[in-house]
Amino acid sequence: MPDLKTTYMGIPLRSPIVVGASSVSGMLDKIKMAEQAGAGALVIRSLFEEQIQFDALRMDESLAVGSESFAEARTYFPSIKHGDADEHLMWVEKARKAVTFPLFASLNAVSPGAWTKYARQLEGTGVNGLELNMYVVAADARRSGTAIELELLEVVEAVKQQVKIPLAVKLSPFYTSVAYIASELDKRGATSLVLFNRFLQPDIDPATESLTSDMALSGPEELKLPLRWTALLYGRIKAELALSTGVHSGTDAAKALLAGATVVQTASAVIKNGLPYVSTMLRQLEEWMTEKGYASVADFRGKLSQKQAADPFAFERAQYVRLLLSQK
Repeated sequence: MPDLKTTYMGIPLRSPIVVGASSVSGMLDKIKMAEQAGAGALVIRSLFEEQIQFDALRMDESLAVGSESFAEARTYFPSIKHGDADEHLMWVEKARKAVTFPLFASLNAVSPGAWTKYARQLEGTGVNGLELNMYVVAADARRSGTAIELELLEVVEAVKQQVKIPLAVKLSPFYTSVAYIASELDKRGATSLVLFNRFLQPDIDPATESLTSDMALSGPEELKLPLRWTALLYGRIKAELALSTGVHSGTDAAKALLAGATVVQTASAVIKNGLPYVSTMLRQLEEWMTEKGYASVADFRGKLSQKQAADPFAFERAQYVRLLLSQK
């Protein structure tokens, strides 16, 4: 049987299939199922600073109802304070104790101080590593691309100084130069890069003249963009590469490994098919490896990366030119 062992954030995993942060990774029974199905690891559903702020505001508004309706007896009850991230942290700690395979926390913050604050707190839950979920829509016309990139690098540097556990950065594909950002994050000690964060786009319903925000699952066709950048970055930076978005089969995992990824993250596939589907993906990968004569994933990782190409320039441009010329 082929050896599927690999690493993520420098941590040994039994397989390259990692369940990504999603609704299924926020339920304890689902996490146990992922482990039983053979997943190498799981990224716990993100802690969102904005959600904490919203919950705190909603609690304050509820407590304020009727507070000005009477003049006396306003100090009978003790003051109530929002629990901040305590509920999420306690749940993560409980999940860490319930399974043995590696668990990684995910964090999406807004303010610089919150990144470091919650990173330290998540480290205290016993997770094996931390993934910084850099989901930002750069819609402020007053901020330059340089300022946005600098803020990203400063956040990673600050968190890196505050925690000792391995750090991954989940990136957007929309930076002016993905290669430059990857290189700079590598210099600042990011253990892994996740390619890429999937942006959810609202639609417009012309009948009701309103915005709609359906949660559409990814499709295999979305694999091409992260696959391309994984192949371009492999061997150019020290950080490990995790391919995310569009992974729906063991064959998709094989593509990612050929490009240079150490793991793939899948969420939509297990939401659609259930957690036991992880074992199906692993079997498909094993069958492909057996057919090709590969004993381990290390035997073919990066085989189709730019670094291994005889002509790196052709790797970047030849396919583009050939596709254009083939159009009639």
